[in-house]
Amino acid sequence: MLRGNRGLWITALVAVVALGGGILLGQLVVSPFDRAAGAGAPEPGLVTVPVEYGELSNDVTLRGDIGYNDAVELQFDTSSFEGAAIVTGQVPEAGAEVNALSIALEVTGRPVIVLPGELPAYRTLRFGVSGPDVVQLKEALAEVGIAGGDPASDLFDQETANGLAELYNQAGYPLPEPEEGAREAVAAAEAGVRDAEQQVADAEAAVASAGQGASPVEVREADNEIASLWRQIREAEGAGEDASDLRDQLEVAKLRRQELDQPKDTSAEQAMLDSARDGVASAQESLVSAQQDALPFLPASEVMFLGDLPRRVDTVSVSRGDALEGAAMTVSGASVQLSGAASSTDAGLLEEGMTASFALPDGTEHPATITKIAKSDEGGRTKIMFEPDPLEPSVMREIQGENVRISIPVGATDGEVLSVPYAALTAGPGGESRVEVVDGDPRDGEDAETRLVVVETGLAADGYVEVTPEDGELEEGDLVVVGS
Repeated sequence: MLRGNRGLWITALVAVVALGGGILLGQLVVSPFDRAAGAGAPEPGLVTVPVEYGELSNDVTLRGDIGYNDAVELQFDTSSFEGAAIVTGQVPEAGAEVNALSIALEVTGRPVIVLPGELPAYRTLRFGVSGPDVVQLKEALAEVGIAGGDPASDLFDQETANGLAELYNQAGYPLPEPEEGAREAVAAAEAGVRDAEQQVADAEAAVASAGQGASPVEVREADNEIASLWRQIREAEGAGEDASDLRDQLEVAKLRRQELDQPKDTSAEQAMLDSARDGVASAQESLVSAQQDALPFLPASEVMFLGDLPRRVDTVSVSRGDALEGAAMTVSGASVQLSGAASSTDAGLLEEGMTASFALPDGTEHPATITKIAKSDEGGRTKIMFEPDPLEPSVMREIQGENVRISIPVGATDGEVLSVPYAALTAGPGGESRVEVVDGDPRDGEDAETRLVVVETGLAADGYVEVTPEDGELEEGDLVVVGS
């Protein structure tokens, strides 16, 4: 039986031997994981960072919007047009510059002239009106080199009208048409003055003629009449006739002769002359009034007062042939402006005139200058205004209206310096600042070779502080301890 099952017994014996060997080998062989687990924690080393060398700055960082300053929508007055106000020309393109004497738009063949000023046009300015808008017009004309009268007077006078004539001449447009019948009224008034002056001339001639006295013929005739009566009296008395009637006639003739020597009464002629002169004065007043009504004037629809010229056209919403309704275009200041808001704490670190920089789309930094720091609002935010250095038009088109990151250095080192993290500084027994420099292997932990270097601290920024060695050597790349 044993002989017959020898193969089976041999197989069983081999299996038992293999199992025992496996158990023994498993107790002798240890995996790397088990070896590490059984080894315990390694000895701690020193935590170090290298000393850095470069410029160090403390920056205030905020977000801001960039664009052209003081953007406004232009509303054009169309109240003076009887029909539809149609755009007929002079439509500017976006990006065009609008300056004093520019034509903002041509509406129904008439210009809208740009003049400097803050007060919008709200009425037609003509001879005789007064007010702050008249003062603004005079100042605007003076600013573009046109004499328009003394701005100290708020009265629209003859000089102002003359200035408007020159304004339209420079703009290249005829003056606005006066009210219907104004020119005819001037012509009629001029004819009235001529007629009145002729009446004065006639009356003056009548007075002169009446005041000349008796002519030599009249005197001679009167003298002859007296002499003749004397002869008749002598003849009658010589003949013994009654000469009483002749003597009565002689007395009357003498009186007539005396009247010829007296000044003539010209009161009637003088009254006619006075009346004629009054007529001239009245006619001249009518002429002046008619002429004033026909003087150059400025309709509110033909002027656009804008402050801070020149301006830049941002958008245009009309084209030639369109009916003018609502805002026709948007203009802004020609200068670029960057504005952001800072917390009251950060704002306290800023001053007007400080240099800043902001990120362009290509990642480069572009300089800007703080121009204005406003008062904090109720939320404690302070508006900061910047003026960027000149930008290429293509760059400005790309970033206009964008929100950009702005950095303002509020402290910076004078060139490149050594710097270490705050955590690397320790205080010495005398209160001096120092760093621990590792000359050996930081992995040796407390056994690593180190030395203390006394330093003078400077500007601190972004977790780093400027250090200058005072006692000991310190160089870029040296490892300083920040922990263990």
